[in-house]
Amino acid sequence: MNKTIFLVGARAAGKTTMGKMLANKLSFSFIDTDSYLLETTQKTVAEIVEKEGWEGFRSRESQVLVDTTKPNRVVATGGGMVLAEHNRHFMKQNGTVIFLSAPAATLAARLMKDPNVAQRPSLTGLSIADEIEKVLTERLPLYHDAAHHIVNVDQDESLILAKMLEMLGS
Repeated sequence: MNKTIFLVGARAAGKTTMGKMLANKLSFSFIDTDSYLLETTQKTVAEIVEKEGWEGFRSRESQVLVDTTKPNRVVATGGGMVLAEHNRHFMKQNGTVIFLSAPAATLAARLMKDPNVAQRPSLTGLSIADEIEKVLTERLPLYHDAAHHIVNVDQDESLILAKMLEMLGS
């Protein structure tokens, strides 16, 4: 297997955590698109959104997706990467896409433990639980559209990793 593996899913689904574990297991490199954007622009997601709006951020995010796609790499994408149809198409054409799926209540609980507001500005102005519910409902069809595989991440990390390796035939 000599391709890019893209992890998609909502905030707090574990894309970075599981991405690092998966990359390590496969001896792949790992990159997180939000972290890459922060390193290359020296601005947080919140700062980019404040200055350029969500549209400007989404445009930068699409470019980062292209820039970070390399063989033998696991890419943890931002939660909204699937919003643009061209991003979903690009990922499907250029690698294997795994959707890390979890119930809204699980995601909300994880976010409340570590809100990391600078990297995760509110999308709606609602409470964390209500926002997750709303955003997940809107994006679920997009995550499904983008994904080659779906893993329920509401379980132990070792089980999630084993499931992903099985899906990838590793």
